[in-house]
Amino acid sequence: MKQLIRPLNQVAMADVAIVGGKNASLGEMMAALKPLGVAVPNGFAVTVDAYTSFLTVNDLEPALRATLKTLDRESLGNLCDVGDACRALVRKASLPLAVEEAIRKEYQALMMSDIIHSVAVRSSATAEDSPSASFAGQHESYLHVQGIDSVLVAVKKCYESLFNDRAIKYRIDNGFSDFQVLLSVGIQHMVRSDLGSAGVAFTIEPENGNQNLIYLTGAWGLGESVVQGAVNTDEFYLFKPALEGHGMAIVHRVLGSKEQKLVYSEMPDKTIEWKTTTPAERDQYILSDDELAVLGRWSMAIEKHYKMPMDIEWAKDGTTNKLYIVQARPETVLARARKVSVKEYELKTTQTPILLGKAVGRSIVSGRVCLVRSLVDSDKVRPGDIIVADITNPDWNALLKKAVCIVTNKGGRTSHASIIARELGIPAVVGTTSATEFLADGQEITVCCAHGDVGEVYIGKLLWEEKETKLDQLPPTKTQPMLILADPEKALLYASYPNQGVGLLRMEFMISNTLQIHPMALVRYDVLPEGAEKKQIAALTRHYADRKQFFVDKLAESIGLVAAAFYPRDVIVRMSDFKTNEYAKLLGGKMFEPEEENPMLGFRGASRYYHERYTEGFGLECAAILKVRQDMMLSNVKVMIPFCRTLAEAEQVLVVMQRHGLTRHEHGLEVYMMAEIPSNVLLAKQFSHLFDGFSIGSNDLTQLTLGLDRDSAIVSDLFDENNEAVKMLIASLVETAHDNGVKVGLCGQAPSDYPAFARFLVSLGIDSVSFNPDALIRGIQNIHQAEEKELLTI
Repeated sequence: MKQLIRPLNQVAMADVAIVGGKNASLGEMMAALKPLGVAVPNGFAVTVDAYTSFLTVNDLEPALRATLKTLDRESLGNLCDVGDACRALVRKASLPLAVEEAIRKEYQALMMSDIIHSVAVRSSATAEDSPSASFAGQHESYLHVQGIDSVLVAVKKCYESLFNDRAIKYRIDNGFSDFQVLLSVGIQHMVRSDLGSAGVAFTIEPENGNQNLIYLTGAWGLGESVVQGAVNTDEFYLFKPALEGHGMAIVHRVLGSKEQKLVYSEMPDKTIEWKTTTPAERDQYILSDDELAVLGRWSMAIEKHYKMPMDIEWAKDGTTNKLYIVQARPETVLARARKVSVKEYELKTTQTPILLGKAVGRSIVSGRVCLVRSLVDSDKVRPGDIIVADITNPDWNALLKKAVCIVTNKGGRTSHASIIARELGIPAVVGTTSATEFLADGQEITVCCAHGDVGEVYIGKLLWEEKETKLDQLPPTKTQPMLILADPEKALLYASYPNQGVGLLRMEFMISNTLQIHPMALVRYDVLPEGAEKKQIAALTRHYADRKQFFVDKLAESIGLVAAAFYPRDVIVRMSDFKTNEYAKLLGGKMFEPEEENPMLGFRGASRYYHERYTEGFGLECAAILKVRQDMMLSNVKVMIPFCRTLAEAEQVLVVMQRHGLTRHEHGLEVYMMAEIPSNVLLAKQFSHLFDGFSIGSNDLTQLTLGLDRDSAIVSDLFDENNEAVKMLIASLVETAHDNGVKVGLCGQAPSDYPAFARFLVSLGIDSVSFNPDALIRGIQNIHQAEEKELLTI
């Protein structure tokens, strides 16, 4: 006997053939994950049997087959006409009486089970949400449907959408026959996210595949705005081990502009409409920290249950403030990807980009601009074009396949344009805000996505270099290759490269680029003179009653993103090493910095940390490290002290750190020292009793050994790490460190630039070498060759 209706709480993944992928997944979560607190809106499925009955009673299949047979499957030149004809056939047909009565009965029961004012009517295909081909977005869904008559109309419209142009083409592209994919319809309690917020979560970071993080994004109003990429969303990265350990899981967040939201329309001829958000909404995150933690734990539970990375849609009901999972499907792009090589791109230009946005992909392309506003423009798109649009939508999939790149005004990393770009393996720059204003049809442009998260658009066809390295052919090395990093936003990219962690994370870049404020200007905000700088500081810290906490939180989130990206590999964070002239450039900095004739050799590094001029600022740095290690549970973070001149200075710094909660060896904390002053080498035995390791800063060590200013062009030709005096100091330090049981590494360019210098370090038995990212591959190759030669000489 045919089953026309199945309550969602009575279906599971084994029922995909009966209720489709989407409904099966919802039912599976209801049954298996409800005990873990995962909330899914109640509802029922109109089964595939109901759809086949619809085809049979109306004798539709022969007519549909005959119409589809006329499709030119090579050129797809008549796709629009064939799709129109198929949909017209479905539109003229009627729901079988038995199907209509079954829906009416179950709908009435659903209305009585809860206080429900409207429902969502969603298509659920039998091939949908499979790991190999997600049919997401190919078939229609209808929101805020009120009354049984409207529900019945929406069900039939879902059947009609099985023959959307894009759905027909998607079946062809993925090797499905036209009648291999059948349709069920889900009818669920409507979550009033129009009054709250909605978005998506990926249980694997979507751009680089980092499995330590959940990437969650969203906006005010209906989730369709996020899926379309029509809004610049809030973004959050959640660290999975912290979620499991009930720590502070949010390691990084970005406040989106969220200029508008999608809501239900009060106009009789429209179902949904755009509404401008208020200034307060634009300046507020869509979810609280507690709500983010709940969604994060739910996402992990879903991933563990399905045993694969998942793409999840969530919604917050604005009337009840309850959170719900409204869909979960396998993540299909990174799940299929198998990284076997790294292509590195270097753009050869001094031009300034005309546009900036969020980068999707890692490559550089040039091409002709083709402005696309709607499907009416599809005929003007040529193979090799760069499509420029306000946003994209699933109807455009056929024309997007001709493009070598996509550039949009709106959207984030989970927008339709981003998803399609990843599927097609092409770069995209989304969220530029004004691409359609600055770019014109036929214009030649170059798009660069090779610089981490920021995508750049340049006028003209520029030159660039490409270098491909097969990762599976990179040799293993005994000497640990590590990275030198400054920009947290590039950490997710570089964490996917072959490495053993971060040997040097420069704090200065994070302070100057993200925080922008001198820490002492926050400690002593009340005594700052009135003026433009104080107003800027007030604006940046507007969300904080305690302005010092702004510094702690933002610095912790910058460090936290890097540490989570590389976890469990070491991330060695060098405490701030600005010179006084650099500190003075920060907001409020001039008031707290002395003028020095030679800042390179002045008030810098360890000397600042215990000095009355800065020790309270150093306390904020320590508080950020403490938050990362304890609250965020990123125990892989280690601390490094730069420019430590004397043993007494080292002892003072350790005492100050302890006063701020950072006690060496407590909770596994390791403290390293930059070895960059000859005194560090000469007293290496004594310093090794105070620190857990050394990192040789070859630039400063060379400068101070040879007695030259490395910023001086006049004596720059004398600067040489290969100088025998410098090498003698390095050799002495490595030997003494190892004799005293502490590790030693080197941070610098020389081992990648000079194979002989790499051989020198390997011959000493150095533990690690840290490279800038662009030198990492070459450095690993040099180390391997050096180790091979070292073996031959033994």
